[in-house]
Amino acid sequence: MKIIKFGGKSLANGHGLEKAISIIESKVKNKECIKVVVSARGNTTNDLETLLEIAKAKKDFRAPFETFKKYQLEPFYSVTFEKDFKTLYELLRGVSYLGDYSPKIKDEVMAHGELLSAKIITKLLAKKGLKASFVDSRELIKTDTVFGNANTLEALTKERIAAYFSNQKSDDEVHIITGYIASTVDNETTTLGRNGSNYTASLLAHYLEAEEFQNFTHVDGIFTANPELVSDAKRIEGLTFTEANELANFGASILHAKTIEPLIEKQIPLRILNTFNDENTGTYISSIPNRKGIKSINVIDDVSLVNFEGRGLLGKIGVDARIFKALSQEGISVSIISQGSSERGIGFIVKSEKAYKAKIALEKEFEREIITKDVNAIDVKREVAVISTIGQDLIGFHKAFNVISKNGIKPLLINNTLTGNNICLVVDKSDLKKTVNLIHQQVFGVSKKVNIAIFGKGLVGGTLINQILESKEKILRRRNVDLNVFAIAGKTKLLLQKEGIGNDWKEAIENSGKNNYEVKDVLDFAEEHHLENLIAIDNTASPDFVAHYIALVEKGFDLVSSNKIGNTISNDFYLELRKKLKEHNKQYLYETNVGAGLPLIDTIKLLHHSGEDIVRIRGVFSGSLSYLFNRFSSEESDFSEILQAAIDNGFTEPDPREDLCGNDVARKLLILARELDLHNELSDVVVENLIPEALQNIDVNEFLANLGAMNETFQQRKNAQEPNHVLRYTGDLYGDLSSTSGAKLEVKLVSVPANSPLGSLKGSDSIFEIYTKSYGENPLVIQGAGAGAEVTARGVFGDVLRLTEKA
Repeated sequence: MKIIKFGGKSLANGHGLEKAISIIESKVKNKECIKVVVSARGNTTNDLETLLEIAKAKKDFRAPFETFKKYQLEPFYSVTFEKDFKTLYELLRGVSYLGDYSPKIKDEVMAHGELLSAKIITKLLAKKGLKASFVDSRELIKTDTVFGNANTLEALTKERIAAYFSNQKSDDEVHIITGYIASTVDNETTTLGRNGSNYTASLLAHYLEAEEFQNFTHVDGIFTANPELVSDAKRIEGLTFTEANELANFGASILHAKTIEPLIEKQIPLRILNTFNDENTGTYISSIPNRKGIKSINVIDDVSLVNFEGRGLLGKIGVDARIFKALSQEGISVSIISQGSSERGIGFIVKSEKAYKAKIALEKEFEREIITKDVNAIDVKREVAVISTIGQDLIGFHKAFNVISKNGIKPLLINNTLTGNNICLVVDKSDLKKTVNLIHQQVFGVSKKVNIAIFGKGLVGGTLINQILESKEKILRRRNVDLNVFAIAGKTKLLLQKEGIGNDWKEAIENSGKNNYEVKDVLDFAEEHHLENLIAIDNTASPDFVAHYIALVEKGFDLVSSNKIGNTISNDFYLELRKKLKEHNKQYLYETNVGAGLPLIDTIKLLHHSGEDIVRIRGVFSGSLSYLFNRFSSEESDFSEILQAAIDNGFTEPDPREDLCGNDVARKLLILARELDLHNELSDVVVENLIPEALQNIDVNEFLANLGAMNETFQQRKNAQEPNHVLRYTGDLYGDLSSTSGAKLEVKLVSVPANSPLGSLKGSDSIFEIYTKSYGENPLVIQGAGAGAEVTARGVFGDVLRLTEKA
């Protein structure tokens, strides 16, 4: 014989009720001996509570009552149900007259949900030709008088169940039994509290020694986390009774400790199944050990945090005892406790419905200490949730905790059990979804989702987007990291897609992008959708966007930038940004600011932070000017001819004066100076402008038409060199680099030996010479492609991947 139980969603009007009837019918036809326990259907329990509150407020409850009645009778109308509705109506009318109701009256009202459910299902089965009988569990299960959460009188209940079913001899008759409700020895209606219908089914399985208890719900079983919070939660196939009991104690919504306990003694297995999924095998709970062990993340969100702080109680004995005595006298149970040094402060979790009652009880108990200021705070924080990680010790939990912290989440309380295998965090409810997902990623080793917002979709930005999309599957497979580009922002349009953009992103941003957006739109979207592991990428050249860096950091974003402006505007901003990064545990990577994809900045940081004394950094910082002077030095061509070739090949900006003026090299040089903790400003850089003064301020078209005006000047510089020398446009950082203000920063055109590292440069490569005390006259040389959208985008991508390793 099997006990079958259906939850409320499985019995809702329409598909749910049809599926439940079909399952019962199928089991009867297969000659299975079953007894069926049912919950109230759909939202009936909530609807009854609403009716009670309307009546208590002395408002007209007749219209909502008729709506309730219509829903209940929709599957099957019978005049016999009118007695139930009449009784319910009279109860509500009495509540309305008094303007209040007792726990006893509430139980009588709430019982109608299960009574109507069982009666209607019995009628529907009979209509299909099945032999079915209604069973009122108030005749079977006897309890004490704790209305709302009654305790079973075991001996009497066992006797009643055995007597009732011993008289039921027909094996093909299906008993439809009300869950949740019971009665006292005086036949007053009681209810069994949370998960009461499951408990009813469990008691019947125990006393009738059933071979199995099948609990039909709206989900596929017990999961590693709530699928409504974690999209990649996995179903747990098997649990032991002990493990299930542990999950129940820590908030698993499908289970309750009272459900498991009656099954353990008789070793009756429990299978949790999905009414709506015939193929699913569910979760099987038995005495069979799970070799893999069990880990699950459970959430309790109907709780509040009570914080008691008594600065004047430090060292005083008995404070804790007084706290818990005061709570106990009010029937308030405490679930999680965290205490500060000695007895100065204590925080604990209670049910939200009891939170202010707890506050009042403590204020009464410590009235004298509040007056004398020995107790300075008794506060209630309602918007909190408890996240319990079952089967996970603190040693293995440290990665998850680090990731939580990295994402800007600060647990309000944390504790673990004596066994060390259950860890509880209390967090703001607003952080719940993000926190659960982050813990789940770490504990269960599922792919870590990194959510990326890309600002700037030009040559570098567009190339980067395509690189990420092309590499996405490979990175997921090799590194277990899911790169999710959720935002692309151009100059005028913003595309937001929670699950990530695809290869059609250009069309998508044009067709459905938001016009006239603000950066705040991206911040709000990330917060609204609880996105974790956030990275903002700046591929603009905008000083205005740099102003949003700090806001991005404060909202949980790491930063990656190919935009040099953030590192070259005022030193005050430079230092403030780094202060905020440290404060919020965020990182800012910008390897492409100098040398495109070359590993220059990381190398300088490593040398500097390791204590190496860097005494000089010199090099050709611009790929465009490298190309220009490499050719001009080695060919018998006019400077204007080579410059025109560079323009035609896209090696310079549309207005090549932006390259020739030296400002870009100056910014790069300043960035390296600040990496050495020097307090220089851009105005400190001495720059040789390569543009003749007469050509500096004219229209760009006029400038392009007069490139030949520069030939004589540069030819003279070329001819004036020593033999076997070549021209190079360099950045040079030297002087007293141990002092924050002793450095010299120069950008200039120099002549160097052709066989030197600088002189042997080819094509559009960049080169950097790093001189240190340890290396002496032999510099560390870093050389390679220093320009181009492909190389720069790949460098930005490298910074993103470095962040994913540290997240």
